[in-house]
Amino acid sequence: MSKAAPRNTARVLAGPPPSAGTESLKDHRARLGPMPQVRHQEDAVALLEASGLLGRGGAGFPVGKKWRSVAGHASGNAVVVVNGAESEPASSKDRTLMVARPQLILDGAQLAATAVGADEIVVYVGVEHTRARAAMAHAIAERASERSARRPTPIHLVEAPLGYVAGEASAAVHYINARDARPTNKPPRISEVGVRGRPTLVQNVESLAHAALIARHGAEWFRSAGQGQTRGTAVITVSGSVTRPGVREIDLGTTIAEVAAYAGGAREGLQAVLLGGYFGAWSDLAETWDMPLDPVAMRARNLSFGSGVVSFLPADACGVSATARIMAFMAGESAKQCGPCLYGLRAIADATQRLAIGGGRYDDLVRLERWSGQIAGRGACGLPDGAVAFFQSALRVFSAEFRLHQAARRCSHPRAWAGVA
Repeated sequence: MSKAAPRNTARVLAGPPPSAGTESLKDHRARLGPMPQVRHQEDAVALLEASGLLGRGGAGFPVGKKWRSVAGHASGNAVVVVNGAESEPASSKDRTLMVARPQLILDGAQLAATAVGADEIVVYVGVEHTRARAAMAHAIAERASERSARRPTPIHLVEAPLGYVAGEASAAVHYINARDARPTNKPPRISEVGVRGRPTLVQNVESLAHAALIARHGAEWFRSAGQGQTRGTAVITVSGSVTRPGVREIDLGTTIAEVAAYAGGAREGLQAVLLGGYFGAWSDLAETWDMPLDPVAMRARNLSFGSGVVSFLPADACGVSATARIMAFMAGESAKQCGPCLYGLRAIADATQRLAIGGGRYDDLVRLERWSGQIAGRGACGLPDGAVAFFQSALRVFSAEFRLHQAARRCSHPRAWAGVA
């Protein structure tokens, strides 16, 4: 499984390497020039629509369409929430961007404020991401001194609490309003009634960084990158059994094989890859080694680009144990709003753990298959749906290993996996 590494296509990560630290406002403008003044909502929205930029927070929703929706409900009193919660344990790309390129993110936030008619920007950063939070706070302070002359939209920072669901859009709005980070996926939508009852746009930090470059260079420039159906570049987190794990920016359409090569190649034999994070799916590498990381093409194969996680599982690691660990985490992150999440995910996690350690009951596997099908679509938010979709991918990819654990109460791959946090 070897392949030449892809060319360096860095855009949002162009410039000083992230290891160099935070780029100041002065250096940011010296490198990229001033942010173009887009004065009209329609111009900003149309620009993003023409680019075809898909959101980089996990759902992959078209950014221009999302901005137009909020703009249609606002009359100059909307709110933009810059989502840097990054509560996905397998991802570190957002905090890398916040540490290295905070001013690029804030440029995108200002553009979004123009597009949706916002008079306030809230930067929402995970409390555990101390360096990212400090970098964003400093970047906001740098801009504050210009307010009297340039009169940009006021910006303030809110610490997102710990919790997997805290980064979900409605949970972020609920926390800003009531200090309770639970999803509230019920009408009206946050695009209509969000922060303090105002139309609200919640946009991931990487999406905003791309938007700032689109404003500078144009929609066609953005679309000139990408090798497949989805245009542009994306920042991904590569982990697991590769020589140089870390955050990389790739052309969308780059294959999994090329990503492995980009990360220095596999340290050993590989059997599977986790794509998209804990809300994503396991995939058999024999089937997807040459598959392009293209959100549109992946969707056709019932896979998700998600938050840009690519984590390689070595051939001698146990997929059942790795799955049990992730399911235990997901069960522990329940917002406790509904039975399918609170009790259903816990039951799946406990049964999977029993199988993993060789103490499974005779009917655990049958129950797991039934439970994972029953939970889908019944939760109060998206957590149970994402968790059981991930679990069902494990049942497919590691089917032989699950059966061995059930029937013989032993594992053919006893090594523990340290691929993700």
